[in-house]
Amino acid sequence: MSAQDTSPNAAPAAELDDKFLQFELDGEFYGIEISKVREINGLMEITAVPQTPVFMKGLINLRGKVVPVVDLRLKFGLAESAYDKRTSIIVIEFKSIHGLVQMGIIVDTVSEVITLGERQIEAAPNFGARFKSEYIKGVAKIRNRVVIILDINLVLTDEDLTF
Repeated sequence: MSAQDTSPNAAPAAELDDKFLQFELDGEFYGIEISKVREINGLMEITAVPQTPVFMKGLINLRGKVVPVVDLRLKFGLAESAYDKRTSIIVIEFKSIHGLVQMGIIVDTVSEVITLGERQIEAAPNFGARFKSEYIKGVAKIRNRVVIILDINLVLTDEDLTF
């Protein structure tokens, strides 16, 4: 949809699915469209790949398919944290120049699947020029907490696959 499309039947500029997988990173809540999630796994053996960015943890063997894994804490510039029994790998699918690609993202814990109505999601606030907010599709208030809705196609890029 172009920015000039103002017809009454036009979809909202930040059209989102109504179901999101909610997870935690460093005590904050995030959500990604459930349609992008392929599966959720506990932590498994990750094969490190030399000379990759610090957030690229390596590769996993997922039933015979090799899937790259990114630590989302490190991708977002958060402090590294020891993995524990609640640490999860969310296998997502995103658009790449190579077509649809699967990648694992390591999160502190997966919370729940949430359903959000259009009125519950607000536009991402403007954080100023020094903060990269392009990953954020919007924010929602659920049970007195803020959930940051991520655009996974912007969080994970083709550069993340180049190592």
